[in-house]
Amino acid sequence: MRRKPSSPLPQRNGLDAARLKLPPTGSWLLLRDHLVERLPRVEPSRIEEMLREERIWGVSGPLGIDTPFVPDSYIWFHRDLPVEVPVPFEVGVVYQDDDIVVADKPHFLATIPRGQHIMQTALVKLRDSLGLPDLSPAHRLDRVTAGLVLFVVRRELRGKYQTMFRDRLVSKEYEAIAPYSPSLELPLTVRSRIIKERGIITAFEEDGPPNAETHVSLVERRDSLGRYALKPLTGRTHQLRLHMSGLGVPIVNDDFYPVLRERPLDDFSSPLQLLARTLSFVDPVSGVDRSFTSRLSLSAWS
Repeated sequence: MRRKPSSPLPQRNGLDAARLKLPPTGSWLLLRDHLVERLPRVEPSRIEEMLREERIWGVSGPLGIDTPFVPDSYIWFHRDLPVEVPVPFEVGVVYQDDDIVVADKPHFLATIPRGQHIMQTALVKLRDSLGLPDLSPAHRLDRVTAGLVLFVVRRELRGKYQTMFRDRLVSKEYEAIAPYSPSLELPLTVRSRIIKERGIITAFEEDGPPNAETHVSLVERRDSLGRYALKPLTGRTHQLRLHMSGLGVPIVNDDFYPVLRERPLDDFSSPLQLLARTLSFVDPVSGVDRSFTSRLSLSAWS
């Protein structure tokens, strides 16, 4: 397999340049014509401006307004950044060495750049604050979930740590605050079939062979609330939130389950009471037993 060329553009604000591979055939005479058709959300005048200002690069350097369309070639450019609402919480570093960084991601901060969240993400903030331009995540947490995320310092090691999560070699425990139900007999293991369709914000459960499994236990009760320990044996989207809702004890401040509610992006008043509390694994590089505990706490309990 032919190796993809590296970006000729350096990172900007902790972000890699976007890379596009041009199609092997096409009727476009100019690169400009292809980009106007391929990037319909970008005004043609903005594409022309970027070409005139030499903001779009090929492997040999900047490309101009009259650059011909070259099939199967690569181009790079930095996207225009959206206006973002600053997330008023810091990313904590629980552990750092030459290979990994274990961070405490706060509520409301996305793990990686996506959609409306670019600069206000844990990855970009950590790359900038730690001076680690090649930092990359081994796994992700939902934007509204707080807690431990493992990042890899060097690109060549990322596959080993990602494989560890894929093969379920990582022991994870979450903490959740949810209503206490005297009729719910715990501990128990929830198994169900979870489906997440592209373009739909919520997931759902359906009949069929289970693909999601969570061990649920009650750690402590305080009046009408319970503090629960959740151990996912699988990693389906929104798995813990769906399973708790299905048990009749939806996690406090869950805007998705059982009922979808709209929340403005600048409303940080009611964080989802879900915390990725521990991570344990045998390091695939050093062979050392690793175990980390979040320093964060859930406001509904603390």
